[in-house]
Amino acid sequence: MLQDIIIDKLGTIPDTLIILGSGINDFVKQLTDKESLSYKALFDIDSDASIGHAGYLHLGYLHSIPILVMEGRKHYYEGVNDDEMRFLLQSFAAVGVKNLIVTNACGGMNESFQPGDIMLIEDHINMMGRNPLVGRNNDQLGERFVDMTEPYDIEFREIIKDIAYQEDVPLQKGIYVSYLGPSYETKAEIRAFRMLGGDAVGMSTVPEVIIARHAGMRVLGLSIITNMSTGLSQNKLSHNEVLEMGRQALERLSILLVEFVERISNHEGL
Repeated sequence: MLQDIIIDKLGTIPDTLIILGSGINDFVKQLTDKESLSYKALFDIDSDASIGHAGYLHLGYLHSIPILVMEGRKHYYEGVNDDEMRFLLQSFAAVGVKNLIVTNACGGMNESFQPGDIMLIEDHINMMGRNPLVGRNNDQLGERFVDMTEPYDIEFREIIKDIAYQEDVPLQKGIYVSYLGPSYETKAEIRAFRMLGGDAVGMSTVPEVIIARHAGMRVLGLSIITNMSTGLSQNKLSHNEVLEMGRQALERLSILLVEFVERISNHEGL
């Protein structure tokens, strides 16, 4: 069904899927000739609109390049199980999507960061206590034991750094720590995560990256630092602040995303 819907609209299966994090939903305005379908209609699942996740798949074009954009994602803190966490992304991998661009809003732990910065994810630390591949393996998509030496594609990272340099978009680099949530982290937890080498912390992304790598998808990860973490911020943490800072960073993030999609689409072998 999903394959038929995509091909009926775009005439092909796009190479790339983008997942939008909190506060950057307006990126979908970059798409032309767009059709939007709810997760409820497509997959019979709901998305939590209260946290800025509208729950729509957008099928359209970025500068004539066919693209899929997910406006909303599932989080473990919503109470989903591993099967449910796998379902969305594995559906796209199964129809032939090759690349995943994952974005998120997160808290900065590196004291050289400030709200509004964009961070290129170089690696991650999974502190959720969960792995979405637990359970029966989908042998058609990938092997039981997944190599995670380079979860975030080295070549993709070099391309995005070059784009940021050429477009004069400041780009931080660092390690993303995933935290189960939904409560924010304590000061002691942030100190521990920093000791482990973390630069930013959030409640998403890592499960999706694990699922994508299992299916052989290449991954680019970008985080918007929407606030400084507990103990580093002078303010109490608020999801409204997360959404607002995401909106403020959208223009710079959009420059990176659009140019990145163009480059990987115009270079054979990528």
